[in-house]
Amino acid sequence: MIDVKRVAEIARIELSDEEVEKFSRELEEIDRMFSIIREIDVSNVEPAFHPIEIKNVFRDDVPDRSVDRSVVMKNVAEEENGYIKGPRIV
Repeated sequence: MIDVKRVAEIARIELSDEEVEKFSRELEEIDRMFSIIREIDVSNVEPAFHPIEIKNVFRDDVPDRSVDRSVVMKNVAEEENGYIKGPRIV
């Protein structure tokens, strides 16, 4: 019960006596659950940093045909020196 009051004091929140009692019971239950977990033998278990294997999937960077420049530039609002001109961003 003292821990809950101390945490409430540090967090600058006011708790009623009923809330202190409720949170104390909940913390005791959480501590009980962790004590059960601590008893599990994990000496032969490899650490798992991700629940599933993570790997990058990249395609080969192979040059391919592209769209003809004249087709692309036909749909451009503004063009300058053969390039698409976008709005100025400051």
